[in-house]
Amino acid sequence: MRCLILLAMILISASTGLAEEKSEEADVVIYGGTSSGVAAAVQATRMDKSVVLIEPGKHLGGLTSGGLGWTDSGNKAVIGGIAKEFYQRVKKHYDNPGAWKYGKRESYDRYRPKDDAMWTFEPHIADRIMNDLTREARVKVVLNEPLDRSRKGIVLRDGRIKSIRLESGRMLGGKMFIDATYEGDLMALAAVTYTVGRESNHEHKETLNGIQKAKNTHLHRFVVDVDPYIKAGDPSSGVLPGVHGDDPGEDGSGDHRVQAYCFRMCMSNVTVNRLPFPKPDGYDEQRYELLLRNFEAGDLRLPLKPDMMPNGKTDTNNNCAFSTDNIGMNYDYPEASYERRAEIIREHETYQKGLMWTLANHPRVPESVRRKMSVWGLPKDEFKDNGNWPHQIYVREARRMVSDYVMTENDCRRIREIKDSVGMGSYNMDSHNCQRYITPDGFVQNEGDIQVSPGGPYMISYRSIVPKRDEVKNLLVPVCVSSSHIAYGSIRMEPVFMVLGQSAATAACQAIDGNTSVQEVDYEKLQERLIADKQVLTYSGLYGPSISSVDPTKLAGIVIDDSKAELNGEWLTSASIGGFVGTGYLHDNDESKGEKSATFSIEVNKTGRYEVRLAYTANPNRATNVPVTIESAGKETIVIVNQRQTPNINKTFMSLGKFQFESAAKSRVVVSNDKTDGHVIVDAVQLLPFAGKD
Repeated sequence: MRCLILLAMILISASTGLAEEKSEEADVVIYGGTSSGVAAAVQATRMDKSVVLIEPGKHLGGLTSGGLGWTDSGNKAVIGGIAKEFYQRVKKHYDNPGAWKYGKRESYDRYRPKDDAMWTFEPHIADRIMNDLTREARVKVVLNEPLDRSRKGIVLRDGRIKSIRLESGRMLGGKMFIDATYEGDLMALAAVTYTVGRESNHEHKETLNGIQKAKNTHLHRFVVDVDPYIKAGDPSSGVLPGVHGDDPGEDGSGDHRVQAYCFRMCMSNVTVNRLPFPKPDGYDEQRYELLLRNFEAGDLRLPLKPDMMPNGKTDTNNNCAFSTDNIGMNYDYPEASYERRAEIIREHETYQKGLMWTLANHPRVPESVRRKMSVWGLPKDEFKDNGNWPHQIYVREARRMVSDYVMTENDCRRIREIKDSVGMGSYNMDSHNCQRYITPDGFVQNEGDIQVSPGGPYMISYRSIVPKRDEVKNLLVPVCVSSSHIAYGSIRMEPVFMVLGQSAATAACQAIDGNTSVQEVDYEKLQERLIADKQVLTYSGLYGPSISSVDPTKLAGIVIDDSKAELNGEWLTSASIGGFVGTGYLHDNDESKGEKSATFSIEVNKTGRYEVRLAYTANPNRATNVPVTIESAGKETIVIVNQRQTPNINKTFMSLGKFQFESAAKSRVVVSNDKTDGHVIVDAVQLLPFAGKD
């Protein structure tokens, strides 16, 4: 009889995932020491709950401490609570003159003495602040302890997680659980519904989801013809690395592809603090053949976006046709084993290190590019325990929960009303490229990059951070939120993750106090506490248009978008402020005055007078004295444009006047940043025939 009882107990235990074993207990168990996990842990302790924060790696903060120091903040007015507290601590650090070892704070334009927060920072400073926050809150932190993702890794009973097991065998039980990982491993282990890849536009009645070949007008693409074959012109020789020869799919249709990952690399231009880019073991020159052919075809853009941090450092991101994004090499990452993920991460590291070495040293790289790269290297004082390389790969997207409410493009555009806000997003609906394919003309091309502003802040539903009502009752998911691919492109920003982490922890604590499930939390009480803790749940400021881009093909006259301008100097892409033409605009980053210009070449079919219009998005940080030169009919006219002033034609174009143009003659409109006093915006030029009197 005793044997039968014992056998029954074993069978019951096995049905829940693992046999009953003694576990450490906490009110709230948080898996994932990302910025979201840190915010959640701090909030739960402030609500007098016992907390354990488990991080599978050795650092807290995720991307925030892993190189992403140029905060993708969108509208900063909607960042509150612990997230705002983090950026205020950044400002407090840089208020100290001693924080500026390799430069003066007065010369760094992102340090603004009167601001209460600062949004750019060095990785090791973020790392320190994350640890300060958890230490001060007396959070129990467990590092280097990955979750056991086998069936033994979780005990589920009556729709609730009772405990989880780590790979070391350590067990942790809790009343509430939060999955704050980029990958959603605990969510998946708990059998919560999720998805990976891109939905079709049809599924959620969207316009920016799925495959987007027709919208391939961004700058992160090949703008010259580049042969994709190992032996140029010979398809039988096979395709070069990173290119697939399959059908890329139909526009608007869904697929399995995941937007590209990279490392947000920190570089230094301070001689005493920089190391040369290493040539990695396993370097394969053929991996960069597309890059070299792209240069040789005439695209001389520097394929990097080095945004300056304090002390001569950068947060370096992907830019142009062939850059730090390792396109197509991450499709199996979201659901891969730990061993396979480690392989993918090593491959990305080898690729990106090899890219940097190639740009700095390869003889087929144009001298102008090698000269620009010669001032950069890896900082000696960052990531010292990881060979000066970021410890966190940029997992832009992995699993996404599918809950009773799925955030979509319509929520980002505020077409659909949300009544249970637990935070706000505002950044572009931003997807990086998902594939590199061969066009019908036989050339290589990138696909998947979308950068469209939502036109202002939007609310994020509480239902999008909890599982479906008939699924797990004590789990919250503030990172792999329930959203479509394109909506996640806006939500997936580090400040938003911190905001949602705090809101998730607040709901978890209230669910404990009310002895209820996370799906049944009283929203009015949750809202009251979130507001008391300085979370921003609604926005009362002015909005831009909900659909914030203008289709250039639907405009009258001659329209030339910024993607067709000839650029001098390094211009950065953006779509942060709505009302632009096409998929975004360029800006000079308020740097290198007098060294940057954009030239729009114009040909008219009929001689006559034309009104010339310049498109730009107005903002208080714009320059008031942008020189625009109109060269036509043998004359040059300079018009000074105040880009802080809203354009006078449909809030998109500013009229520059009427000018004589001659057919078959080359004319130009040149926008320069010479001696300008703010950001210079380059968007589009429009010419309209003018038959009336001036």
